[in-house]
Amino acid sequence: MTLLPQDNKLAPRPHQKPQGNQLFPVFLKLEHLHTVLVGAGKVGLEKLTALLLNCPVAAVTIVAKEVLPQVTDLATLHHNVKIIQKAFEDADLDSADIVIAATDDSELNKYVRQSAHDRKLLINVADKPELCDFYLGSIVQKGDLKLAISTNGKSPTIAKRLREVLSEALPEELDTTLQQMHDIRNNLSGDFTYKVKELNRVTAVLLGPKKAPSNARLKLIVWATFVSFLLITIAAVWFKDPQFQAYVENISPMFYYFLGAGFVFALIDGAIGMSYGVTSTTFSLSMGIPPASASMGVHLSEIMSNGIAGWMHYRMGNVNWKLFKLLLLPGIIGAVTGAYLLSSLEHYAMYTKPAVSVYTLILGIVIFRKALSLKKKRTESKIKRISLLGLGGGFIDAVGGGGWGSIVLSTLIAGGRHPRFSLGTVKLSRFFIALMGSLTFITMLKSAHWDAVAGLVIGSALASPVAAKISNKISAKAIMMAVSIIVVAISVRSIINFLLKTF
Repeated sequence: MTLLPQDNKLAPRPHQKPQGNQLFPVFLKLEHLHTVLVGAGKVGLEKLTALLLNCPVAAVTIVAKEVLPQVTDLATLHHNVKIIQKAFEDADLDSADIVIAATDDSELNKYVRQSAHDRKLLINVADKPELCDFYLGSIVQKGDLKLAISTNGKSPTIAKRLREVLSEALPEELDTTLQQMHDIRNNLSGDFTYKVKELNRVTAVLLGPKKAPSNARLKLIVWATFVSFLLITIAAVWFKDPQFQAYVENISPMFYYFLGAGFVFALIDGAIGMSYGVTSTTFSLSMGIPPASASMGVHLSEIMSNGIAGWMHYRMGNVNWKLFKLLLLPGIIGAVTGAYLLSSLEHYAMYTKPAVSVYTLILGIVIFRKALSLKKKRTESKIKRISLLGLGGGFIDAVGGGGWGSIVLSTLIAGGRHPRFSLGTVKLSRFFIALMGSLTFITMLKSAHWDAVAGLVIGSALASPVAAKISNKISAKAIMMAVSIIVVAISVRSIINFLLKTF
């Protein structure tokens, strides 16, 4: 008599072909099993590396006529790995528990498979899913936590990409959490039911209260109501209080110019994630503001916006803390050094201004090129010298009045870093870098164009709530191309004016 399961999902259905991935995931203790790897070329090296990365003490016997030096090096480092340099024979599988065929000879691989099946052994045949009894999946590991990814042999590339995403998303501290949960479980007394209840109670805090879904329209209404109230209040005071009217009339027109410019530049930055610094600096220079004062205005206006953005990315878990630590200190050192140097040369503004214009010209060209290559694939190799990138980015950002996003963020993403975590990390680190750069400028500069600085700060703050809303309505490519053309044109104009005055 056969007992059928109560769950209808498990009950067999006649004439129904199995759907989806039918593989059963199993984690093997390779230190207790004998693995025979046939082949020691590039594919064999890849298989051996995967085995040893997951279990450094795995017992592996390699059978191959030709052996790569890298395979020999791995065997030297792992005493449980044995190399038999000869042609494969059936007897090589007599003591095997698991077999992997990884030669570049398809006929030999088929022969090894048949020999394994004759001995009722499971075998993996490289690059031949239809010949495999099991697959070596992509692995994500954080200490004792290990996740295996399978695409049922359909696309190893997708499995690799998922592994990269999960590796970035799962924090390194997760292993500490597992260890603490293990200790809690071991210290609990009582029966099984009580232990389950206690563990559920302890882990419930990880879920936290359910957040109400965000309502973008409601936020926009609240912001519009606040702005309307502010404008009505100002209008009422304007007509009721002559002193206030006189005060407003005495405000420099420069403030209003920069108020509007800051608003527009913040909208652009919200749409494409960069170029606030370069557009603000280019505009400031064209209005006759010295480079140091222009850079100070940019950094002051970015403190609040990047602080809020960084906090939100932190709350959403978008910060790669290892990357953050590598960027922060070098970035601050670079920013302080650049701010000090630029402030010291404030009396030579007529010479530093064209130099900064050359820099903004280059950034304008860079933005234009990025607009033309938005859909190009990222490179596979990640950039290694993060600290140097942070140091150079902070210095150039302070001297040129912008470029942290254009240089650091773009380089990280182009170098293979995950865009979401790169953006969150760069935004949070930018807050501290802008803060320290601003303090250096304020300390060093004896005088500054505060009307322009105030306009830039207030304008960018007013634009922050609607920047994201606007970004969804306009093509990022079109904005980037327009910005780059304007920046290049103004920078060229500034350089030409300097040359005409000099020569």
